[in-house]
Amino acid sequence: MQQFLLTWLATAISLLITAWLVPGLIIKGFIAAAIGAIFLGFVNAIVKPILVLFTLPLTILTLGLFLLVVNAIAFSLVGYLTPGFEVNGFFPALFGSIVLSFISGAISQFFAVEEL
Repeated sequence: MQQFLLTWLATAISLLITAWLVPGLIIKGFIAAAIGAIFLGFVNAIVKPILVLFTLPLTILTLGLFLLVVNAIAFSLVGYLTPGFEVNGFFPALFGSIVLSFISGAISQFFAVEEL
């Protein structure tokens, strides 16, 4: 349970930093980022695998680069579902998903909890 809460907190902080760095992303406070982190987890667990499955031929054809577009679509969906989180276009979603993955990886190194 502690690992889940720390991952959720790290993702929320990562969303805030990403919105600060990427123009076109607007998050109106920590509560919106926390709700966005929850929706991001659900979208990555449920919607994204379905999108990857449907776009598999195009992903193979582009040697995996179309997965960046799938990530941008998932990120835009999170912006649509979360009140107080706006994604203004495709390119902010694309750059936001890329920046979020780097920032989230760096922040989760600080919140690493060892399982007993």
